[in-house]
Amino acid sequence: MDNDYGLGNRRYVVGGVAVVIIFVYIIRLFTLQIMSDDYKKNADSNAFLKKVEYPARGVISDRNGKLLVYNQNAYDIMVVMNEEKGRLDTLEFCRSLGISREFFDARMAEIKNKSKNPGYSPFTQQMFMSQLSEKEFSVFQEKIYRFPGFYVQRRSVRQYTTPYAAHVLGDVAEVSESDIEGDSYYQLGDYIGKQGVEKYYEEQLRGEKGVQVLLRDAHGRIQGSYMNGRFDRRPVPGKDLTLSIDVNLQALGERLLEGKIGSIVAIEPSTGEVLCMVSSPTYDLRTMSGRNRSKAHVALARNPWKPLLNRSIMGVYPPGSTFKTTQGLTFLTEGIVTPGTSYPCHHGFYCRGLHVGCHGHASPISLIPALGTSCNGYFCWGLYYMLGNRRKYKTVQDAMNIWRDYMVSMGFGYKLGVDLYGEKRGLIPNAQYYDKAYNGSWNGLTVISIAIGQGEVLLTPLQIANLGATIANRGYYYIPHVVRKVEGGQLDAKYAERHYTKADRKAYDYIVAGMRRSVVSGTCHAANRADYEVCGKTGTAQNHGQDHSIFMGFAPMDNPKIAIAVYVENGGFGAEYGVPIGALMMEQYINGKLSPESEKKADDFQHRRISYGAANR
Repeated sequence: MDNDYGLGNRRYVVGGVAVVIIFVYIIRLFTLQIMSDDYKKNADSNAFLKKVEYPARGVISDRNGKLLVYNQNAYDIMVVMNEEKGRLDTLEFCRSLGISREFFDARMAEIKNKSKNPGYSPFTQQMFMSQLSEKEFSVFQEKIYRFPGFYVQRRSVRQYTTPYAAHVLGDVAEVSESDIEGDSYYQLGDYIGKQGVEKYYEEQLRGEKGVQVLLRDAHGRIQGSYMNGRFDRRPVPGKDLTLSIDVNLQALGERLLEGKIGSIVAIEPSTGEVLCMVSSPTYDLRTMSGRNRSKAHVALARNPWKPLLNRSIMGVYPPGSTFKTTQGLTFLTEGIVTPGTSYPCHHGFYCRGLHVGCHGHASPISLIPALGTSCNGYFCWGLYYMLGNRRKYKTVQDAMNIWRDYMVSMGFGYKLGVDLYGEKRGLIPNAQYYDKAYNGSWNGLTVISIAIGQGEVLLTPLQIANLGATIANRGYYYIPHVVRKVEGGQLDAKYAERHYTKADRKAYDYIVAGMRRSVVSGTCHAANRADYEVCGKTGTAQNHGQDHSIFMGFAPMDNPKIAIAVYVENGGFGAEYGVPIGALMMEQYINGKLSPESEKKADDFQHRRISYGAANR
């Protein structure tokens, strides 16, 4: 009886083991045949060639429809590793393309390296060599039948009609490992926008890839389209972009800043559209096209003058006296001053042993003439009384944070949100900043220099231009943007939203009057014209070397079409470079051209050079 029982148990154990083994085989077969596509790929690769068809990248035009960026045919050499192995006359192949054996071996190894090429498959086309010219292609095409596994892929490369707006447009280059890992759309050898709008609007510009399914015979030879193209997918071209940039205005700005370090930014106040964005020194995008792009980029990156840096959004500077407009708005709205309040200025601000210098002018002085003459004393007194007012603010920290809130509402201290990568936020200090810096022991005199745009305050040229647009609009701004229209789509809704500041609407009228006074009879007199009314404010920012020359303004006064900021490093007084350059730019945009007299001035500024030491690079 016991023997029968033991035999029965063994029968169950053996049966169970057999069931487990069968189950494991079923799972493995299911994995290989259903879950894994390795065999399917192998079978497909013997019967089909899936040829990727690349879409034409969207073209880019300026606000007036002038073509800036377009596409030109180029040819890529593609390889299917599973077809190539052991069948290629490598030396003949290298001679046909004018490459070395070392380059061939290195490139093939790079393609097979899955850490560098995560989308690698031996059954699909991989990029071997990109952007052959028509001449190179024709030589290779004659011999391609000798090189099994290699195919020619027609592609397009970027071409540029002008040398202008390199920092706005950006360029296109081969994808990096991180690009491939971050987006399954890309594989080794694909192109992607690297800077400017090419990068910011990459998804709109790139389009959608297509595929052509070709049938092979038993010997791997292409027989034609599979089922008359039923399974083909046509590429979808990228969307065209219309920029807000006026390329003629951009060209003038780049011309005027030749031999200088600085920036010019112009904005249309009624829309927030950026009319020009000049950063100097700049470079010619035409040198960054084709297979020489990598060498050109390395040379620019090593240039000590940093031509790749877009100073308009990446450069942070003291705004100098252009910042006095924000102080006047704050003091008026907070009730610290009225339009008739006068403060003394005897060649500067004197208080408890502290002196901030100023040039000679009438004293005492009220707000509008203080803006017209760019009086330091007036605005220092205003900030001193605001931060020291204990009837209105409990502590100096409370007063400081209220001041900070006004500045933030005007678009400072944070990124504005322009449609370009790399924008810097600048710096607007708050009470916590000074508490940390001075161990909680500070007052209005400690930080008095921020009243005149010095000290810790730092802005980008874009933020200064946006200040001009905000004053032109009497209290609101739109987020600046360099793209005006995307074909078949709409811009982000945030670019159509008004951003109102904390300052009273009426306060802006007095600031505008002060800026107009500056042009009629003050520091911006060189910008005065008979045909339209200009409003402006100079700035002279202190520096370790020669001061920076700054201008911020807009025109016409009552129907503003352009707001502008000019920043010339080491240019001296604002009236020396900032004002005349700003005046020429406004004339070009409003009138559509320069007068003969202005053309002579432009030529003069184009050929002026500022000497920069190594420390200023």
